[in-house]
Amino acid sequence: MPELSNSDGARSAPVDVVLPCLDEAAALPGVLAALPPGYRAIVVDNGSRDGSPQVATRLGARVVHEPRRGYGAAVHTGLSAATTELVCVLDADGSFDPRELPALIAPVAAGRADLAVGRRRPVAAGVWPWHARAGTALVAALLRRHGVPLHDLSPIRAGRREALLALGIRDRAFGYPLELLLRAAASGWRIQEIDVVYAPRAAGTRSKVSGSVRGTLRATRDFAAVLRTVGMPR
Repeated sequence: MPELSNSDGARSAPVDVVLPCLDEAAALPGVLAALPPGYRAIVVDNGSRDGSPQVATRLGARVVHEPRRGYGAAVHTGLSAATTELVCVLDADGSFDPRELPALIAPVAAGRADLAVGRRRPVAAGVWPWHARAGTALVAALLRRHGVPLHDLSPIRAGRREALLALGIRDRAFGYPLELLLRAAASGWRIQEIDVVYAPRAAGTRSKVSGSVRGTLRATRDFAAVLRTVGMPR
């Protein structure tokens, strides 16, 4: 595997990219084709019925299966399957540009941050529905009040694999990103937020969270459960 360059121009080792996947066959070709050189896809199939695993395999991605439904379950399985020191997590729906991953890896690789997370910047009105955006803004405001310098809980981030697993995140549903941030902040991690483009999902795919009020309510329920069990950092 060739070495890659981060945005600082330094040479570094390959990076595994965990892509939680549930019925994303229509998006996978574009997402996988846009991965920068040296960024290796691990597609975690979470029970797709549209042939997503077959599409990913045909395009050269490594595919692992997680039968337990849930975003957190898929991410945890992907991190466990990864073998590189630095890892990224990226939605497989085409709403994020994989070519922005080196900008998230750079501060972690250089030792300036322990975790880099994306702050979504929608390219047009309607890309990020009001109910999902409002819920995220509320939770992010609570985090900032407790010293976590974030404005978003987006599903694109970069960190060190062993450190992420060592946080002991228990949530296996939509509460995973919030628990990650809470435990990282409580552990004294340096968290850096980086603007990323947020575009419409690929045609033929549907968001499990922001695509409906029901999905947003499920995420809110999972967030509330995390807040009850983990609590805000002090």
